[in-house]
Amino acid sequence: MAVNATDTVQTKSQLDDAIARATHWLDEEQDPEGFWVGMLESNSCMEAEWLLLMHFLDYTHPRKQDLVNSILNAQRSDGAWESYYEAPSGDINSTVECYAALKAVGMSADDEPLVKAREWIFAHGGLSSIRVFTRYWLALLGEWPWDKTPNLPPEVIANPRWFPFNIYNFASWARATLLPLAVLSARRAVRPLPIESRLDELFPDGRERMNYKLPRRGRAFGWRRLFLFSNHIIHWYQRIGLTPGRETAIKACVEWIVRHQDSDGAWGGIQPPWVYSLMALNVENYSLSHPVMAKGLGALDSHWSYERDGTLHIQASESPVWDTLLALLAMQNCDRPFNTGMDNALEWLLDKQVTDFVGDWGQKIKRVEPGGWPFERANLHYPDVDDAAVALIVLAQLPEPQRSSARVQTAIERGRQWILALQCRKGGWAAFDKDNDKLIITKIPFCDFGEALDPPSADVTGHVLEAFGLLGMSREDRAVKRAYQYLLTEQETDGSWFGRWGVNHIYGTAAVLPGLAAIGDDMASPHVRRAVHWIIEHQNTNGGWGETCASYMDEKLRGRGPSTASQTAWAIMALVAADHRSSDAAILRGLDYLLITQRRDGTWDEPYYTGTGFPGYGFGGRLDFRDKDTKQRIAQGTELQRGFMINYNLYRHYFPLMAMGRARARPAGASAR
Repeated sequence: MAVNATDTVQTKSQLDDAIARATHWLDEEQDPEGFWVGMLESNSCMEAEWLLLMHFLDYTHPRKQDLVNSILNAQRSDGAWESYYEAPSGDINSTVECYAALKAVGMSADDEPLVKAREWIFAHGGLSSIRVFTRYWLALLGEWPWDKTPNLPPEVIANPRWFPFNIYNFASWARATLLPLAVLSARRAVRPLPIESRLDELFPDGRERMNYKLPRRGRAFGWRRLFLFSNHIIHWYQRIGLTPGRETAIKACVEWIVRHQDSDGAWGGIQPPWVYSLMALNVENYSLSHPVMAKGLGALDSHWSYERDGTLHIQASESPVWDTLLALLAMQNCDRPFNTGMDNALEWLLDKQVTDFVGDWGQKIKRVEPGGWPFERANLHYPDVDDAAVALIVLAQLPEPQRSSARVQTAIERGRQWILALQCRKGGWAAFDKDNDKLIITKIPFCDFGEALDPPSADVTGHVLEAFGLLGMSREDRAVKRAYQYLLTEQETDGSWFGRWGVNHIYGTAAVLPGLAAIGDDMASPHVRRAVHWIIEHQNTNGGWGETCASYMDEKLRGRGPSTASQTAWAIMALVAADHRSSDAAILRGLDYLLITQRRDGTWDEPYYTGTGFPGYGFGGRLDFRDKDTKQRIAQGTELQRGFMINYNLYRHYFPLMAMGRARARPAGASAR
């Protein structure tokens, strides 16, 4: 073991046994093709929106009732639906969309689930409180006036590269969603609910007295107010028919949509552009039997849905590349001899590197060969830096002869060059694009949702530095030096780092410290000591660590929450990377927690959401809690109604395995810091 202590229950043999059982569990769960993948849980909007899509397309899926049952099973006792497990309050948007979906499939307003939901909706501001996307859904159903939704002129596709509102200045997910919505908005598409299913009861004062206006947050004469006024003008021009070039623009949008369909039938590797694209194409006379439509509808029956408790759930995305990379890395960290299963995983991963297709990232970066990895199995348009960085971490630690093979060496170099090309001007790395950070975009009414930008983040940058360090790059390399300075500026005053893609400061700190160690940073430096102190200070009494999703809106909750296997693992890995003697006892107590909570079959239970899609800030970066005006303008509380939180069902497994392996490999007495 790494350290000695008398107040712990674990022994080296117990740790060895836990690792053996966990690796055996992975062996059993590996797909015959070589990959691993866990369910990606989010919220009930996924099932609700597919039911609404079925109504819009007049399409009936044979397991429609199973989708209905999954929604009913997820309803809280107070009548709402929530955006993450044990959220302090329900989510108005999920609740309204679930309500509309249940009405669309024939439930009565007098049925108990809808009575309870309606009471909750009225108690939480009613329909005037819903987000932009929910307004679009109601407009598509004929329940909301199109001219009271943010106008999305399809002409946006023709905006030049230098213009701030060029589509490639929107985050990849926003871009892929914007264009089909622009078609639907231009056509004012409506497929009304049957008379008996209309939502009249949600308009208690009548539709004519409903306040349809978008909220006027911010300064009286700010950009947002200007864009709200411009939105009225654009709607007026559309009503009187002053839209020259409209048909040409719609045609260009449709061509872009068709061109961007993934090989599995979805779009953008995520659910929103998938469902909106199907509706937009159908409005443009693509029948359900058209190959593009049939492929898109058929994707639901493949890896995009999963069963649980006899009901059908739909994933917001799917994570086989990410899961396989981290599962393989966990085995490497446990010094497992390279076996057939690991070799199959490696071959599958090498096949997933995007080497012959230039995605949307190529709009800003020229003369660079593709070399990234996507998050999903079929998303060539949007490989991401985080997956590519972890791929390099795995490849850099392969044993011989795999490490020196020509294929692996080529994959490493192409991946490294591709990542270097995507370094942002601030020195860090974003997920999908370079310098995707024009704040003016967040002021337009359409962007009144989760996140519209993809700026650099500390967690992605930490993973890149870890990869570069393992490949032999040091702080003397220009790219590394710039990234190092970026991370120093991103550190919070309490010593932690913000987690953009995982919950939250535990994740961010755990991503940064191994990166700093890999590039040879002085781990006795003040910034590392402060981070170590922060981690230790936030250990729970049961030895584990946890952080609630609510920490994205309440700074007092940073590093606070029920202990989870994944977050405990992140904290242990952060402390192991820093290698401070002061953290020895905390590491051992954390390992004890993992040993005690491991199930007999080798894995862990984890109902809490520890993955992040959108914090809900709108601008993609971290929120400065000292700026109370900024926090007020976010228009969400700890329920995260503008956020999007995720439970990656394999986080509970490979991260604890990774942590146990790294702790076991830590030399005893290696540090006196």
